[in-house]
Amino acid sequence: MSVFILSAIVFAAKPPENVQKAFEGKFPDATDVKWGKENSKEWEANFTENGVKMSANFKTTGEWVETERQIDVSELPEAVTSEIKKLHPKGEIKAAYRIDSASDGIKYEADVKTGKRTVEVLLKEDGSKVH
Repeated sequence: MSVFILSAIVFAAKPPENVQKAFEGKFPDATDVKWGKENSKEWEANFTENGVKMSANFKTTGEWVETERQIDVSELPEAVTSEIKKLHPKGEIKAAYRIDSASDGIKYEADVKTGKRTVEVLLKEDGSKVH
């Protein structure tokens, strides 16, 4: 889920204390923090750190799941950009995100405009698909 797409998440909720403490430990410089429930087992915080808008997800146990931040399209690894061009030769990358995941390592998400629609592409650093 992209940082700026709030879909069904309701922000203004307060996470359990262990989730709050885990977040503060990982992101001590976070400001403008807004919490919401991602689902019954996960919380999401949208916040700013060092001027960058980010989101981070934590399990209800306090375990960190992933962090997502918007990046400049030019910051996408060459392998990711190359794969996107193969998948969508006439597409234009409109937005890019770096996702640091506890289970999958580093991933990149790109919003690619193809004609009148925009699709999300999620790839690993080496350009391979995330399974």
